[in-house]
Amino acid sequence: MMAVDYLVMLGYLLAIVGVGWWGKRLAASKSDFLVAGRRLGPLMYTGTMAAVVLGGASTIGGVRLGYTYGLSGAAMVFAIGLGLLALSVFFSARIARLRVYTVAEMLSLRYGDAASVISGVVMWVYTLMLAVTSTIAYASVFDVLFDVPRWAAVVIGGTIVVGYSALGGMWSITLTDMVQFVIKSVGVLVLLLPIAVIKAGGFSEMADRLPHGYLSPTSIGGQTIFTYVLIYTFGMLIGQDIWQRVFTARNDRVATWGGTAAGIYCLVYALAGAFIGMATKALYPHLASADQAFATIVQHTLPTGIRGLVLAAALSAMMSTASGALIASATVANNDIWARLRRRTTGATDAPDDRDEIRSNRLAIVVLGVTAIVIACLLGDVLAALTVAYNLLVGGLLVPILGGLVWKRGNLPGALAAMIAGGLTVITLMVVEGLLANEPIYFGLLAALVAYVAVSLATKPTEQAAVDAWRRRVAGEPATAPEAVPAPATV
Repeated sequence: MMAVDYLVMLGYLLAIVGVGWWGKRLAASKSDFLVAGRRLGPLMYTGTMAAVVLGGASTIGGVRLGYTYGLSGAAMVFAIGLGLLALSVFFSARIARLRVYTVAEMLSLRYGDAASVISGVVMWVYTLMLAVTSTIAYASVFDVLFDVPRWAAVVIGGTIVVGYSALGGMWSITLTDMVQFVIKSVGVLVLLLPIAVIKAGGFSEMADRLPHGYLSPTSIGGQTIFTYVLIYTFGMLIGQDIWQRVFTARNDRVATWGGTAAGIYCLVYALAGAFIGMATKALYPHLASADQAFATIVQHTLPTGIRGLVLAAALSAMMSTASGALIASATVANNDIWARLRRRTTGATDAPDDRDEIRSNRLAIVVLGVTAIVIACLLGDVLAALTVAYNLLVGGLLVPILGGLVWKRGNLPGALAAMIAGGLTVITLMVVEGLLANEPIYFGLLAALVAYVAVSLATKPTEQAAVDAWRRRVAGEPATAPEAVPAPATV
């Protein structure tokens, strides 16, 4: 790569650090640090939501799938977009009105404090592994760009993300995500997509040069598409990293319409990745590995300077996902795990002041960021690790979370039964069928649903006082949870 491309990349990284430092000035309270003060408007909310869900897997992975399967390679990112649309249209308004910080707090309000213990641990494992895999993804770009050892690439990229995330929390992440959203949109949609298609001779000539079936929307396989929907569409509905962005919305309308716009953007991004991959296939049909598709099309078709911007766009996608996962992991660890242990061991009932809260959450980001960097240096099979995390998340938590939002009869015993049945089924089948098999998520969800409905109907309904408190909370009215279902001190 020529010196101009290096300068573009260096300028981007310096800009990210500068914007992150600026965000530190805005983080004056716990709410500012964790959820950007709950005051993002439509434009910033749309940008930051799109940035967090579209990471390296959506950018480099989307091009790889397009290279391998053609148009149907858009299925994975399309499933992410559909999940974000479903979340925004059906659930985001009531989620935003809860005014909590974590998914586990929602479960605590809906079912009681016991429901948040298991969910907090599962969500923490999921978000930490998401941070690890994102760290490895952008480290691979550093490795190629600057020709440094893999461990050094992980440390360099990880230090930048941990640094700006710890400085200003969600405000720094939101501001950097907006920069990354713009760069990603320009780099991938405005520059790489049309240039790649034109280099391949346009859509008609490209279609003639592609293998048979590359224009079919289902050539990747119906079962694969179905699995993508189960893992990614449903995963969008319940992930802490996604919910934490919903909590940043100024009001219900911003959460609904801003999220809908971000979901539509994801669908466009999915098609763009597939078409870029198809153009690469038409131009370079015999690559040694489909994983080389993105780097190949960037290296051989883009002019100097533009090439650096597009690589910065790929780096943007990965860093935004990594920072979102990192603050989500830290929020869950500090608010759902550490705070509960502290209350139980010390008997403290008063909530810490904002300065202590910011300090403890900032420390959690640094500690977990360093942990993610160390694991990223040591871990080999990241795909298996992320699959395990997603299977546990969706198999164990999807049913009790969505059930709590839509079914009044669901109760604490049913929620606990669903978590246990779904989680154990997923773990058992991953051992028996393999970590990457489809069966664990299929039967895990089925077991969770049966357990939730059966146990909820077989046991006493939730006490009316708790139900009334929950309804007031979902309606956006101030409500104090009854003693039988205490609200966490962090709310």
